[in-house]
Amino acid sequence: MEQVPDLTGSLRSLEAFSAAEPAACNGPRWWWGGSLDVEGLALGSVQAAATALESLTGSAGRYSVSSELTAASFDSLGHLRISGRKPQGFAPMSGFRPTLDGWVRLHANYPHHAARLMETLQGTTPEELDRVLRSMTALEAEEAITAGRGVAAAVRTREEWMATPMHATANTGPWIGFTRSAVQDESPRLSRWMPSTDPFRPLAGLRVLDLTRVIAGPTATRLLGALGADVLRIDPPGLPELTDAFVDSGFDKRSAEADLNNAGALDVVHRLLSAADVLVTGYRHGGLDRFGLNPDEMLAARPGLVVVTMSAWGSTGPWNGRRGFDSLVQAACGIAERYGHDDDDAWKPGALPVQALDHATGYGVAAGALALLAERLHTGRGGSAHVSLVRTAEVLFRLPSPGPAGGVGGVPLPDFRLVDSPYGPLRFVGPPLTVDGVPLQYGKAPVKYGTSALAWQ
Repeated sequence: MEQVPDLTGSLRSLEAFSAAEPAACNGPRWWWGGSLDVEGLALGSVQAAATALESLTGSAGRYSVSSELTAASFDSLGHLRISGRKPQGFAPMSGFRPTLDGWVRLHANYPHHAARLMETLQGTTPEELDRVLRSMTALEAEEAITAGRGVAAAVRTREEWMATPMHATANTGPWIGFTRSAVQDESPRLSRWMPSTDPFRPLAGLRVLDLTRVIAGPTATRLLGALGADVLRIDPPGLPELTDAFVDSGFDKRSAEADLNNAGALDVVHRLLSAADVLVTGYRHGGLDRFGLNPDEMLAARPGLVVVTMSAWGSTGPWNGRRGFDSLVQAACGIAERYGHDDDDAWKPGALPVQALDHATGYGVAAGALALLAERLHTGRGGSAHVSLVRTAEVLFRLPSPGPAGGVGGVPLPDFRLVDSPYGPLRFVGPPLTVDGVPLQYGKAPVKYGTSALAWQ
């Protein structure tokens, strides 16, 4: 394989990785094509997770990245079939919309976001939204919808994005930002866990509390579950997850609901956290602080805990509190403009061949968790890590322009798997890793949303 971009550099700030070599990658190097090296981002992000896993388990050369499996896993929702049905795509009110001077990208897949969008723009149909948006500039639409707690981003050129204060923040620092605990943790629970000797389930006995939604965070915890961890995902009862997305990312984890605004439920979650090894969150920066889930505060109380947070716009900068999704980051940072095309003799913004920012960030989250676990074994200290969609986008732009010596091949054919589930028969693709050359597999089908007990196994 041609050289894969090395995204393991962030791990080098941890003592456990001072001599670690990147995990191997096997298979075709190019398959999607396009003006950005999306394949390199995909392979490099999965390689970072595999490298962290090898360091954690002390098994160099055991875990490798398959490009065929990676290509499939980055389009896992597209390959999923639920009782023979294709998953639902973007909702009618989502997508690119023309404005007075350009384009804006809307995200209205979730009912509450659609309701805020319609309230802000005073429209009830896509046609009415189009009429209102054509009377506004793209930036005016972005600001109005954001102010109304909706979700949108103006389509910017790369040059326009680079002129914003947000770019300066997003383009600074490592891909995965680490903060280590200042002291060791002597608690019996955290000092007792060790990786299993089963190479396919090395995380057996590890407790992961999963407070993530949509794609990126659930992709990370899906991999941790596939590696044997006890993953308990908790969602708010008033904002249910989209069913298809939940099924796609629900393998090897359990699902419960808890209203953190309810004192009793919050107390249960904190008791779960007191016995957890890892906490992964996927809400906008600071969104969970009022529930006592600020990483710094939790690490002060339990310095051996591993906390990994991911957000759309990062933890610093003027947009750090904004809601966001992969599609909106692509619109804002110049990807949509770069992938634009003529449609019926008129130019229209485009998108990456897959939601690569989501998936790559998800594997960055997994890499961060595995790396901090390795560091805990090495030093007795836990820590926190943060990854963002917008930082991943900047990593993608930094990669050299694609120039495959042998040309771009076709997308590798997926190795489909079948399993029964509470949602009906599922056709799906597996994780992107191999173990001693054998593909890693999911062990359990998704459970019914919200039906698991708020308790560790």
